[in-house]
Amino acid sequence: MRIASDANLWLYLLIAVAAAVYSSVGQGGGSGYITVMALFALDPALMKPAALTMNVFVTSLVWWRGTRAAKFRWDILWPFAIGSLPMALIGGAIDLDPAPYRMLVGMALLIAAGRMLWSPLGSDEMKVPRRGLSLGLGSAMGLFAGITGVGGGIFLAPLLIYFGWCGIAQVVTLSAAFIWINSLAALAGYAATFPDWPAGIPGLVVAAVAGSVAGGVVAARWASPAMLQRVLGLVLVMAGLKLIFFPV
Repeated sequence: MRIASDANLWLYLLIAVAAAVYSSVGQGGGSGYITVMALFALDPALMKPAALTMNVFVTSLVWWRGTRAAKFRWDILWPFAIGSLPMALIGGAIDLDPAPYRMLVGMALLIAAGRMLWSPLGSDEMKVPRRGLSLGLGSAMGLFAGITGVGGGIFLAPLLIYFGWCGIAQVVTLSAAFIWINSLAALAGYAATFPDWPAGIPGLVVAAVAGSVAGGVVAARWASPAMLQRVLGLVLVMAGLKLIFFPV
């Protein structure tokens, strides 16, 4: 797959913008990347591995920043991760059009977004969820993340906030870590099933990383917890609409 030269600038710019916005609230940006690539009519065979690869690089930076700022807790992450890891691996090897699932999850994301935008939730107090519940939710999110290439954090973040399991500062880092784990597992599943790796991914990764760096600087200097939560709400709106209306 080759990207037309006259489309390069705008494609990479929009990928960078998506990475900046999504990474500022701990998201890898998978749903945003897929939307941008669909707008430029890139080969569908490229979209899933490209989105997952960009997720891995972008969330690595977000996770690293959060860990340095002491905003990371393994005791909350590991049950979700253990549940999601094998299911993301399986999902990455599946090639299907999950239309009904996209519709249901898209509606759920829009509902969660509305709750965040009009009635912000969350605090800095962390309430560790029950491990059985975390394992089950992690499995469901991992499977869908692997199938679609969106990473999974877009589902985890509203759950963490809604149930008061952690505040927005921790949500950012935990979501990034969860996406990194899911995306890496899904890539392994994809590579095992589709050994012919599509071309065109490195340039997209560079654009996404550049956007993530810019987004991290903006979030660290000017974003309050309330603002981050509302930005996350807007991200959920975009992801929900994408899943419902642009199921590419």
